[in-house]
Amino acid sequence: MSEENLVRLSKLMTQRGICSRREADHYIEAGQVYVNGEIVNTLGTKVTPDVKIHLGPMAVKRQEGKVTILLNKPVGYVSTQPEKGYSPAIDLITEDNWVEGENDPFFRKSHLTKLACAGRLDIDSKGLLVFTQDGVLVKQLIGPGSELEKEYLVYIEGEVTEAIVKSLRFGLVLDDKPLKRARVDLLQPHLLRFILREGRKRQIRRMCEIVGLQVTGLKRVRVGGVKLGDLPEGKWRFLRPDERF
Repeated sequence: MSEENLVRLSKLMTQRGICSRREADHYIEAGQVYVNGEIVNTLGTKVTPDVKIHLGPMAVKRQEGKVTILLNKPVGYVSTQPEKGYSPAIDLITEDNWVEGENDPFFRKSHLTKLACAGRLDIDSKGLLVFTQDGVLVKQLIGPGSELEKEYLVYIEGEVTEAIVKSLRFGLVLDDKPLKRARVDLLQPHLLRFILREGRKRQIRRMCEIVGLQVTGLKRVRVGGVKLGDLPEGKWRFLRPDERF
C-alpha cells in the first residue's frame, strides 16, 4: 500500500474512539498499544486503516478507572442543579481548568459522566468541592452515617467572646434538632475555624446568626484527610493515589 494510504496510528486510535490523541501518544511510548498483535512503541508510526488495535493492561486500567475530582469552587456557582442566573460548579471541570498532577489520568469527557457532587457548598461559599464516579465514596462522604470531618475558615462580623465560641462548639439547635459537637477556634478577631461532622443546610451561617455573628465569607479547606491546599480558585485536579478521605 502506498504511503498516501497510510494513517498515523495515534490519529486512527482517536478516530476509532479508543482514546484522545494525547493519550494515544503516551500509550504508544509506554509500549501499551498492540497493532495486529504486535507492540508498536514508536511515535509517528503509520498503519493501514484496517489494522486491529488493542491496548495493553496498564492502558486499559487507566481508561476504565473511576475518577474523583477536587474543585476549588468560587462564590457564585451552585454545587449541583443550576439556578436561574447561576451556573453549576461542574461547568468549571474542563481541560483548560485542570491543574495536572504527575500521575494523573488523561482528561476525557467520559470523566463527566455519572460524576456526582459529594457534599454541597452554598452559592455564596467557596472552597473544596468533591466530584466522583465512585458511588461507595459518595456514601462515605455524605451518607447518613458519615462522620467525616469537614474544615472551614469562616470570616465574620461581630465581637467573638469565649462564651460565644463555647456555644458554637456545643448546645445549639437547628430545626428542632441538637447539633453534634463541633470544633470551633478563634484564629483572628474576625476569623473562625469550624470542624464539623455533619452538614445541615447553611449550618455554619445559621449557627453564627444564633449567637449574633454575621458570616462575611466561608471557605471549605478540608474534607477528611484531603486538603484544598494551594489549588487556585476555579481550578480542579484529580484525587492523587496517595490521598485518602
